[in-house]
Amino acid sequence: MGEPHRVGIVGTGWISGAYLETLRDHPAVTVAAVADLDAARAASVAAGIPGCRALPVGDLLADDSIATVLNLTVPAAHAEVASEAIKNGKQVYGEKPLTADMSTARTLVEQAGALGVAVGCAPDTVLGTGVQTARAAVDAGAVGRPLSAVAVMATPGHERWHHQPDFYYRPGGGPLLDMGPYYLTALVHLLGPIVAVTGAAARQRPTRVVGTGPRAGERIPVEVDTHVTGVLHHASGALSTVTTSFDAVRTTAAPIEVHGETGTIEVPDPNHFDGDVRLFALGATDWQTLPPSAGYAGASRGIGLLDMLTAPSPRASASLALHVLDAMTSLLRSAAEGRRIDLTTTTERPAPVPLTPAARWRG
Repeated sequence: MGEPHRVGIVGTGWISGAYLETLRDHPAVTVAAVADLDAARAASVAAGIPGCRALPVGDLLADDSIATVLNLTVPAAHAEVASEAIKNGKQVYGEKPLTADMSTARTLVEQAGALGVAVGCAPDTVLGTGVQTARAAVDAGAVGRPLSAVAVMATPGHERWHHQPDFYYRPGGGPLLDMGPYYLTALVHLLGPIVAVTGAAARQRPTRVVGTGPRAGERIPVEVDTHVTGVLHHASGALSTVTTSFDAVRTTAAPIEVHGETGTIEVPDPNHFDGDVRLFALGATDWQTLPPSAGYAGASRGIGLLDMLTAPSPRASASLALHVLDAMTSLLRSAAEGRRIDLTTTTERPAPVPLTPAARWRG
């Protein structure tokens, strides 16, 4: 198998723990270094990984022994960290969104292409058995010709549980750019690329109250729209209606439903890797739960990075992330301008993931 691929992690906040569950003991990779603006936090994380060093951010990005940088910084820092890593000839896999704005993302992808450096981007949850089983059913004709989809993400806001929720309400955050990547990426897997969007959005409250932790009770400003809804016009002719909201207490809506001429597929939460996929066929009297038939079984965050290192064509690609960012920022622009917006990007529908037992992808 050769030497393990050496990975350096920039950003050791909460989400890094989820990635380390997948990567820490995987035989194909070595987490060689971590970095964070909080040096003490980086040191604490490094202490739990054999052979791992805690480095300043700049030193990690320049370290010749690091082959790939896992960029887990806040959205506003995604572009700066990724660009510096690419400049140093390193592959990059980052948290979503690719960057906080479309212009910066396009420049980043062009930079990587010019230097021949691979870039991947979350979400990789869509590579699990949930979305992939639903996709396999759609591709097999379980609903006939797909006509439309509905996607709903509705919560009262992350400030209720997050100790430092400020970035969710700054440019690069909000329900669409924070949670939309899961839903829109899943919809591209299910129905293919998007050609245009029509959106509407609102910001009903100027501040939010931190609900937990040492800052509980503190008011933070809201700089982004907190309820975004709209329609995605897919190249196939299908229409997807999408709602992402930090202004809803609860919803009974399915995370995603795909409607076709002969049936409806209910898709589990694309923020998770698995979950029940249900089919209601035309003329049936009840839902049918489909057994897992595709996807990485038992997967967790980091599977997209492993896929990027091993698959002939990475599924969590920069092309897909750029296209999803184009759709999201165009939805916001459409809402602001009150008109349909044609997208300036497209992407290939990623290759489906065959049903892959955990024992196989875990090595």
